[in-house]
Parts: sequence; C-alpha cells; structure tokens
Amino acid sequence: MAVRSVIIRLVGALAVVAVLTACGDRKGVNASRGVPLENFTAEQIFKRAEYDLENGDPDDAAQLFGEVERLYPYSEWAKRALIMQAFSFHQDRDFENSRASAQRYIDFYPADEDAAYAQYLLALSYYDQIDEVGRDQGLTYQALQSLREVIEIYPDSEYARSAILKFDLAFDHLAAKEMEIGRYYLRRENYTAAINRFRVVVEEFQTTSHTPEALHRLVEAYLSLGLVDEAQTAGAILAYNFQATSWYFDTYQLLVKRGLTAQAKGDSWLRQVHRQMVKGQWL
Repeated sequence: MAVRSVIIRLVGALAVVAVLTACGDRKGVNASRGVPLENFTAEQIFKRAEYDLENGDPDDAAQLFGEVERLYPYSEWAKRALIMQAFSFHQDRDFENSRASAQRYIDFYPADEDAAYAQYLLALSYYDQIDEVGRDQGLTYQALQSLREVIEIYPDSEYARSAILKFDLAFDHLAAKEMEIGRYYLRRENYTAAINRFRVVVEEFQTTSHTPEALHRLVEAYLSLGLVDEAQTAGAILAYNFQATSWYFDTYQLLVKRGLTAQAKGDSWLRQVHRQMVKGQWL
C-alpha cells in the first residue's frame, strides 16, 4: 500500500508538471491548453518553478515564482516564492531584478530567518558584477557596503563568514585599482599623481596585500623627485612591517645605491604613518 501511495503522489506531481510545462508566455495562462494559472494551487506553481530552476531555466522559474506571489500574496508560499525569485534572477544573472526581489523580501519580512539570505543575495548581486581591475569600481563600493550590512546586521548568520571573506577580496580589489593607476603614472614619470595613488593604498588599504608594493613605489617616486626624507621614511615603514617581502629587498637595494638607509626622517604624512604603524602613536 505504501508503494502504491508513493506512485499515486508521483503521478499526480508529474501531471501538474506536464500541464504547467505548456505555459508559453508565463502571463498567467497555459498557452496550449487555455488553462489559467489561477486554476493551480500555490504549491503546484511553486513546484513547477522549482522544476524549471533545477532544469536550467532560471528565467521561467523567476516568472513562475512571481506568479505565486501575485496569485497568493498572503500565503506562506508567497513568502517562499519571493526569496526563490531573488535566487532565480541571480542564477539568470539578472542582477537588477534579483536585488529588487531581495530588497522586497527584506522590507516585507525583516524578522524572518531568510532575511539574512536575502541581504546576502543583494550583496552578491553587486559582488558578482565586479569586473577586471581596470574598470570602474563603483560596483565594488556598493558590494562592500552591502556585504558590511550582512556582517553587521546578521553577524550570527551562516552567511556572515562568507560575507567577511568576500568583503576582504573586494577591499583588496579596490587597492589593486589604485595600484594600477599609480603604476601608470609612475611609468609616465608623473610622480606626484603616482604618489597620491600609492598614498591612498598606504593610508586606506593598509590591511591589503598591496601595501608593501605601494611603499616601495613611494620610495621610487620620492627618490625620482629628490625627496630623500620621504623615501627613507617609506623604506623604514616597509622594513618594520614587511621585511620578509621581495619589495623590502628591492627598496633596500635602491636606498643603498644612493648611500641612504631606511629610517624615519622629516615631518611628512609618511612620518605620521610611521608613528602610527611602528610606534603605535595615534594622537
């Protein structure tokens, strides 16, 4: 009897899928049979949307999840469909609509257990659009802001750790952008513009992997301008914090050739950084 019951339920589910499969334009009517979606339950439409999603059709899945919300707006299925719609749009790389659905979920169900996932999906809609280093980084800033909200609003959620990792990667990405522009100016001997970019990395992106190179490039740029005190101070910061890196070795060689040493001198912005990073004097 148990086996027969399972078979009956399976046949019923397949029948629903077969009927709904014929939906062509997803505007609420079965195109080939003339059966309105209103004739199906929220669960049946939801399961059909799941079927589409699992079979590589996230666009149709998103539309059907939207129909669940439209036809049964106050049901538990509508709430589930909204978060699944956000996910389906993201799978389809329709990031704008994914954000819109995720934001609606956060607005309607801020205390729900899936609100953290909705916020995470919203952040991913920015993060997954971060392009090559050479392109505009506006989306990177938006990704950082959204990821920060996941971390701060839902610190105990299962998505917080992933958000932290992605935040660090996006942060490093911004530093890489500054480094790329700084190198561009350095190659063209526009030393002042190069220094401004490397300074951003040292002051605002100290925790990234690009700080040692930024300090070395500052040494190069300052020596080219004849600003010895600044070059030596940058070398001193590099020596104290990143002595094991190849960038320190290159800086050491560069200073030695000029008869210089890595030591803090003068009263430039780098001297302030040296006081903070090496001596721990923040005031």
